[in-house]
Amino acid sequence: MSIACHALERGLGPVTVYDGAGIGTGASAVQPGGVRQQWGSAANCAMARESRAFYLELSDRLGVDVDATFDPCGYLFLADHDESLAQLGANVRVQREAGVPSQLVTPAEASALVPGLEPEGVAGGAYCAEDGYFDRPQAVVAAFAAAARARGAVLERSHVRSIARDGAGWRVETDDGRSALVEQVAVAAAAETAALLAPLGARLPIEPEPRFLFLGEPRSVRLLDPLVIAVDRGLAAKQLADGRLLASDLRAAGDPDTESERWRGNVRGSLERLLPALAGEPLPTLVRGTYDMTPDAQPIVDELAPGLWVAAGFSGHGFMVAPSTGRLVAAGLAGDPLPGWHEAVRAGRFGDAARDTQVI
Repeated sequence: MSIACHALERGLGPVTVYDGAGIGTGASAVQPGGVRQQWGSAANCAMARESRAFYLELSDRLGVDVDATFDPCGYLFLADHDESLAQLGANVRVQREAGVPSQLVTPAEASALVPGLEPEGVAGGAYCAEDGYFDRPQAVVAAFAAAARARGAVLERSHVRSIARDGAGWRVETDDGRSALVEQVAVAAAAETAALLAPLGARLPIEPEPRFLFLGEPRSVRLLDPLVIAVDRGLAAKQLADGRLLASDLRAAGDPDTESERWRGNVRGSLERLLPALAGEPLPTLVRGTYDMTPDAQPIVDELAPGLWVAAGFSGHGFMVAPSTGRLVAAGLAGDPLPGWHEAVRAGRFGDAARDTQVI
């Protein structure tokens, strides 16, 4: 939707968006709306910083009302081990070079940032007060769709079956038997992108990775700000706008039918030791989503052939960088200059690319 909005803003068109499941479904339906700038690579930091600036002016930039509020509650990463703290320190240096106002904090400073946090065993952490989340992230997705429609986009509830070169353009065929000849295509189909583009000779290292979130019950009392990620304990926790606790065992793997109670126990055990005020919070709901992962946990945003762009492999932070991604792809479709960080997200970079160490 961001690509469509930015393309139409540049005067490109007509634009048709094909979405088989419907706008705001799939991973977009379960993501918690996080917008953070703390990353371990310069490209991810640049994309996130540009996107955050866009999000702060979201209604004005889209030209539509947005029924969502950005809460700059901050993100706090905690480390128990010296090696992990050193990695956070290295990431902070990358972030600050990119203009992100993050900082290292001591255990005592972390406790001051998060009332009730138990600092025993914590070596230190990294914090950025500008990071935060939207209280209603699905409303943000809906706003992008409304803006795209208002600018002239046609939204088709159709699953794309194939894309093939047809003369100077591209032939797009859908599962309902329709076919369209278009000048340019941008494929942003998350984990399905690799299979869709494989017949064209593209070998994109994008793999689906299941992720799981536990959700509590709504409540009026505020118990946790900011969002806390304990990297060595595999815990992420945040209290959402409606008071529900969101928590995740970041190492969860396996069949949720057989493993969910173990994951829930891991979360509760970590909360009891780190955030004891939350230890008794019920976590009745398990939600499953999917990351479209690349080997270095950075997206692939590139032109694979003349008029064929890809934007996928976001490794769990597609919402965070949707605005900057849309601008990049729209610039490419228009033949305009691209931002310098584009080199780091090209499709052919793999082999030497280092993995981003701050993915959650």
